[in-house]
Amino acid sequence: MKESAAIRFLYGTCPGRACLKLLTAPSLSRFCAKFLSSAVSAPMTGPFIRKNGIELKRYVVPKGGYRSFNDFFTRKQKKSFEIRCNAPLVSPCDALLTLSDIDSDSVFSIKNSRYSLAGLLRSRKLAAAFCGGSALIFRLTPAHYHRYQFCAGGTVAAVRKIPGILHCVRPLALEKFPVFTENSREYIVMKNKELGAVVQMEVGAMLVGKISNQPLSPLPAEVSAGTEKGFFEYGGSTIIVLTKKRITLSPDIAMREKDGDEIPVRIGEALI
Repeated sequence: MKESAAIRFLYGTCPGRACLKLLTAPSLSRFCAKFLSSAVSAPMTGPFIRKNGIELKRYVVPKGGYRSFNDFFTRKQKKSFEIRCNAPLVSPCDALLTLSDIDSDSVFSIKNSRYSLAGLLRSRKLAAAFCGGSALIFRLTPAHYHRYQFCAGGTVAAVRKIPGILHCVRPLALEKFPVFTENSREYIVMKNKELGAVVQMEVGAMLVGKISNQPLSPLPAEVSAGTEKGFFEYGGSTIIVLTKKRITLSPDIAMREKDGDEIPVRIGEALI
């Protein structure tokens, strides 16, 4: 995907990164989050729905309408639209899916940043365990449903939260890639009978995550595929699933592939 001139300025120049530091200051992010959750933001909902062609018949609409923009953005779908199946791996969300094999040189482009697998997980040991497996990247657009569920059932052994970082200069260790930012991330590591080790990661905004996950405690914790895991507020929009076992998508899913290798999927659909 070709980067815009604004992105090249913000991420690729010293003046741009200075502006980016101001734009992504935690205080500004907190103010924006507070505004989007206030009644003052409610009038933004109508134009957003029309611009993105969102059909509300699929979703629960409170009596009197949505109280704020984030009240709409974190809306729930009606039970009649839920997809339930017994597959070992299901889509955790509505999204555009990209599948790739994982090797020692894999690099992932996510929300204008590039990560090695070790950098993404902040763990070389865990990254090495998934070499030879598969990576599924689910990109949510503004029009998508922003609640998500567990992609598989199993035993969750670990949960990790990684804060976002803005690098004012390119770190020497990452000179190979144009990385100036790291998004906030949260992930779980689980053991699944059919797939072995599985990681499910949510990626949010740079400094204020916009990720709201249900707590899992105590660990280890048993979870089921299709159970709601959490939701994104405005600013979070990517889910990554890593499987230790290399997978092949079901023909029904693979045949939907569009230009750019992205595949439209629905929350709860069987992937394999």
